[in-house]
Amino acid sequence: MADSKLYDVLGVSRGATESEIRRNYRKLAKEYHPDKNPAAGDKFKEISFAYEVLSDPQKREIYDRYGMKGLQEGGDTGPTFGAEDLFGHFFGGGGGGPFGSFFGGFGGGGMRGGRRGPRRGENTVHRLKVSLEDLYNGKVAKLQLSKNTICTSCGGEGGPPGALHPCRTCNGRGVKVTITQLGPGMVQQMQSRCPDCDGEGEVINERDRCQACVGRKVIQQTKILEVHVDKGMRDDQRITFRGEGDQMPGVEPGDVIIVLQEKTHETFQRAGTDLLMKHTVSLTEALCGFSMVVRHLDGRNLLIKQPPGSVLQPGCVRGVVGEGMPIYKNPFEKGDLYVKFDVAFPENYFATENKLKELENLLGGRPPAVPIPADSEEVNLTEFEENYNSGSSQGNYYDEDDDHPHLGGQHVQCAHQ
Repeated sequence: MADSKLYDVLGVSRGATESEIRRNYRKLAKEYHPDKNPAAGDKFKEISFAYEVLSDPQKREIYDRYGMKGLQEGGDTGPTFGAEDLFGHFFGGGGGGPFGSFFGGFGGGGMRGGRRGPRRGENTVHRLKVSLEDLYNGKVAKLQLSKNTICTSCGGEGGPPGALHPCRTCNGRGVKVTITQLGPGMVQQMQSRCPDCDGEGEVINERDRCQACVGRKVIQQTKILEVHVDKGMRDDQRITFRGEGDQMPGVEPGDVIIVLQEKTHETFQRAGTDLLMKHTVSLTEALCGFSMVVRHLDGRNLLIKQPPGSVLQPGCVRGVVGEGMPIYKNPFEKGDLYVKFDVAFPENYFATENKLKELENLLGGRPPAVPIPADSEEVNLTEFEENYNSGSSQGNYYDEDDDHPHLGGQHVQCAHQ
């Protein structure tokens, strides 16, 4: 018994004309299109597949003679499939057979390369700049996106039923084949997208084009996407919106991918789940203790104290446990906050000799005097010039620790209130 499953899907008889097939496809595509009927995605794929086969004279002839098995293997008879088996077998099929090339025309999917489902459109990538505050607190950003959607006026046909006809340049294949003779008995064959039909394989006369899409089969629409930036997300992290890419008839839409781009912060620098910052204190604060207030990324003021009598060395690093970045998908857990301290020394200290002696005693006195050899030659100590270059790497040596603080594996916690 002849296989008529594809005709049943489109609701036409086996003797239906090309116009009838196109008209019924257009009607069903409008009814079951995912934009209009999100729950009918599988039904829409079945309709699209049936139309792809029955609208192609060569594929239709093979299907009429041999059924689904003829399309896949070129056999003499076609087995009886249930609706689920029919489309599951085809969309998930492997192998090839002598008619495998036909499936390549159906969106690049089907039998070739073991790829499942119809051809898939390209993904669209957008970069979204976010502040460190956004990554700490989380936010919802609205992104306005312009994309192509299938024209509802013509159902993605580009015109009325029967208006489309095979492109004469590529004979409906969508590709143009160029053969170049390289030498005696040697030829080179190259394929390129047909310029007349833009790879569609079909063209439509200008007078028959749909007024809404001007024969392009798609129209451009604007959509607002809500991008949820969760707490603890990182720079260059991706947020994917499945199937929100450009639409084309017979092609599964690609994804819209949002790539987060962290902006530079004036106070904090992120290092994984930790936060780093620098703070400069005076010599008096380094020796006698101090209090400092840090405005955190969520607006809280952190009071950090250095107790008197605990000397703060220049370039040292202190940590505050649990005040770093939230951990992604576990925002109640946080990393640590590290502060690197610089000490600002006075350029000159003007005091009487008695005051200097008093300060010397407070600081613990001078170390034992170094014996001075009799033949010592006295020289003058001058200011170091920034542009001084002795031909060695000494000029860069002094900045190494400043740019790359070694935090080590231990947490040294300041007073935290």
